[in-house]
Amino acid sequence: MGIKDQFQDKAQDLANKAKDSMGGAKDEASERASQARDEASERSSQAPDQAQEAMQEQQNKPDRDYDA
Repeated sequence: MGIKDQFQDKAQDLANKAKDSMGGAKDEASERASQARDEASERSSQAPDQAQEAMQEQQNKPDRDYDA
C-alpha cells in the first residue's frame, strides 16, 4: 500500500467520523429542542392558573381607603 492509499484511507476514516458526529449532534439538538418545547408547553398551561390565583388574591384583599 502506497502513501497515497494511506492518505485516502485516513481521509475516508475522518469523513466517516465527521458524518457520525454530525448525526449525533443533530440527534442531541433535536432532543434538546423537544425538551424545551415540552417545558414551554407546561409553563404555558400553568400560566392561566397562576394568573387566576393572582386575580383572586387581589379580589380577596380588603380595600383600603387612604383618605386622611
